[in-house]
Amino acid sequence: MTKPANIPPEIRAEFHRYTVATTLRNSRVACVLVAVLMPAGFALDYFVFPVHVKDFLFLRICSSLFALLLLVFLARSRWPEPVLRVLATGWYVIPAASISFMILETGGFNSSYYAGLNLVILAACSIIQATLAESLIAVAIILGLYLAAGVLSHALIEPPTMFNNCYFLLLTSIIVVTGNYFYNGLRLREFSLRHELGKNRASLEETNRKLIELDKLKSRFFANVSHELRTPLTLLLGPLEVLLKKSSQSLDSSTHEMVQTMHTNGMRLLKLINDLLELIRLEAGKLEGKSDPMSVADFVNGLTSAVRQMAKEKNITLETHTDDSLGSVLADRDKLEKVVLNLLFNALKFTPVGGRVWFRAEKSGEHYLLIVGDTGVGIEEKSLPFVFDRFWQADGSTKRKFQGVGIGLALVKELTEMMQGSVSVQSQSGNGATFTVKLPFNPAPASSAPAVAANAPDATPSDEWLANLYRRAELFPVSAPANPLHTGNTAVFTRRSQRPLVLVADDEPDMRRFLVTQLADDYEVIEAEDGQQAAEKAQQILPDVILLDLMMPHKDGLQVCRELRDYAPTASIPIILLTARADEEIKFDALQKGANDFLAKPFSSIELQARIKNLVDSHHAQRKLTKQNHALNEAIEQIKETEMQLVQSEKLSSLGRMSAGIIHEINNPLNFAMTGLFALRNMGKKLPDGERAMQESILNDIEEGLKRVRNIVSDLRQFTHPGVGTGEPVEASEAAAAAVRFLGGEWKDTVVIHQNIPAAQQLWANHQKLIHVLVNLMQNAIDALREKQFAAGEKPAIWLEGRQDGNRSLIIVRDNGPGMTAQIADKIFDPFFTTKEVGKGMGLGLSICYRIVQGYGGKISVQSEPGKFCQFTLDFPADAEAAEDLEIESDGKPLRL
Repeated sequence: MTKPANIPPEIRAEFHRYTVATTLRNSRVACVLVAVLMPAGFALDYFVFPVHVKDFLFLRICSSLFALLLLVFLARSRWPEPVLRVLATGWYVIPAASISFMILETGGFNSSYYAGLNLVILAACSIIQATLAESLIAVAIILGLYLAAGVLSHALIEPPTMFNNCYFLLLTSIIVVTGNYFYNGLRLREFSLRHELGKNRASLEETNRKLIELDKLKSRFFANVSHELRTPLTLLLGPLEVLLKKSSQSLDSSTHEMVQTMHTNGMRLLKLINDLLELIRLEAGKLEGKSDPMSVADFVNGLTSAVRQMAKEKNITLETHTDDSLGSVLADRDKLEKVVLNLLFNALKFTPVGGRVWFRAEKSGEHYLLIVGDTGVGIEEKSLPFVFDRFWQADGSTKRKFQGVGIGLALVKELTEMMQGSVSVQSQSGNGATFTVKLPFNPAPASSAPAVAANAPDATPSDEWLANLYRRAELFPVSAPANPLHTGNTAVFTRRSQRPLVLVADDEPDMRRFLVTQLADDYEVIEAEDGQQAAEKAQQILPDVILLDLMMPHKDGLQVCRELRDYAPTASIPIILLTARADEEIKFDALQKGANDFLAKPFSSIELQARIKNLVDSHHAQRKLTKQNHALNEAIEQIKETEMQLVQSEKLSSLGRMSAGIIHEINNPLNFAMTGLFALRNMGKKLPDGERAMQESILNDIEEGLKRVRNIVSDLRQFTHPGVGTGEPVEASEAAAAAVRFLGGEWKDTVVIHQNIPAAQQLWANHQKLIHVLVNLMQNAIDALREKQFAAGEKPAIWLEGRQDGNRSLIIVRDNGPGMTAQIADKIFDPFFTTKEVGKGMGLGLSICYRIVQGYGGKISVQSEPGKFCQFTLDFPADAEAAEDLEIESDGKPLRL
């Protein structure tokens, strides 16, 4: 709804003028009501205050006379608008003053005549449709008159009665003023809507008038254009037919084929022009009908012969039947031919290879029927009401499979109706369609012979040739005959030369043939007849350039562009889009979907070849540059990797020499310290019990520190001397059980251990080394479990699982601890990397495990999810044969993780 605040000033001005006129008219009505109703109140005076009946009657008559006098003033339209406005809105003063005088004479505030003022308030605010200001002024005047009458009265004032009367008068005033305010808002909105509706109606009428004029101009334009096109087209077809007659002697096969293509498409264009001109003549009422004798059987057989070649090319069975009782009828043979040929060509176009088309002529009471049916694609039920509309097509997208402009069936309908007949269709999607033409049955007189086409007496040879040309154009199908492209298996395609490869995709056989002819001398050409085939061949063959028609079945050119750009191997192949639609929107869509170039039909062959050459040269240069960049990047990566390996090797060598020196220097003092610790324990046995406990605690701390130093030395020795020794068959379950026993003091009563390693599972490693690896992994898991706060019902646990996978043997160590992030998981096998606090580890354990597993041809990997789990997988050769195969694959070098 339009809001009053949003109403334009010009509409408000018009509404004001409308309101003034309405107020003036309604004020006249109010004056008439006052003149009539005031004397009628005599009956009330007679029964309520008979003492004042004569005085009040005189007062009422005077009020009526004043109202009539005001009516006379309001009838004079020569008064200025402000004067008329005051007079129109002041009529209520007459009845209000009269009633107030009666209240003065009948008890003032105690008088029951105050109810009359309620009616005056209601009338003053509603009858004349007063504004808010006028309503407030009217209420103020009426209430003022009442108060004056009450005050001036000599009657004793009774407060309850006075309060009651004033309350209801005030309440009535508030309700009436509020209602009038909202009512005026509604009136303004209604006036605005009526004003807009009037403008829209006038605009629609003007638009409709212009559309009618444009439609007439369009019809005249099409008629003129059709006439103008027929002349140059006829002059083109004549020389082409002369060339075709002489082609066997003077033209080579390729030129003959090109001339034949030109003639075929010229005839198709002439038929389209003739059909369009026929529609325009029908619309203008300039097409006259005629009625000549016609043999129905000859008519059916003649049209069947005209389309039989097209049916044969598509391998379609063509069936005919004629009711013998039809004989000869009076009909317009030319128009009937147009009707039936359009239906037959449509049936052949929409029927697939191997289908069936039938044409029957039957008698049905006072009518005869011409029925054309097929086993083709059919028509959807929702589309049936529109099939006879002009320029309507069931599929208007760029992916449509069947071409046409949508005038054939419209011409059928209008020609049939011109012959006093009707046409109907029955169809289901996928089950073919049946068209029935119903015409009045007018038997030809027995003495009349069927009409035979005869030339006019004064016809020239040129006129005869032209009439024959138009006749042949009527028998020419609008769409090109089906010519399926049999390309075989593109997956085994091999190039026959070093020439660039071009993929041409177009659903028009003549256009494909033309493009192939133009490109065959310089390029190797592959054809595709629809978008689906174009996408598949491009992905399989990887041509150097692709020519795509915009409108193709299954997938249009834009969709093919998008798919090829999304597929990495074809993402850089140049694509040229060909289309008859040359508007800016299509160009923008084509470039946005990935087309490199755009050509509007008709195009120059020289321009096409120049654009193809530029794109092919650019594509070859880009591919060469890409190969060089790829080779350069590979060389750079190899250099970087070699440099990193050299740096790492040097670091480890230096670290090994340093560690060896540290181990040598630490071992002797460590042994002395352990020996001294043993002597101190023996001496402590002679101390008193209180001092012995304190000494034992101190010696335990010293022993714990020495053990930590010894473990560090052991890890350093293992790291600097990583020899793993000779491999041997190891029972995985025994090694796991030993590792669990070694750590019994660590996990007992705190961690649940689950072991699920088959007893027969073996792997190729070293028993002691494998135990070392498992102990290290389990110790890390136990340390991690101590850091996690478990929810109620959840217990810290470690799972040891094993399985055989072909020639590989796997051991999995998993815990439900805090896990680790991906950044940490990438570094955990690096030497000296640790997440533990200072003094709780050097970060060599997992690095040593990694080197041990790798030394036996195995792999170690980690998977983790923070807050949920951490899992290490040990992948060893299952036996000696698997280890030998691994060495052969890696040229005798240990495989890197």
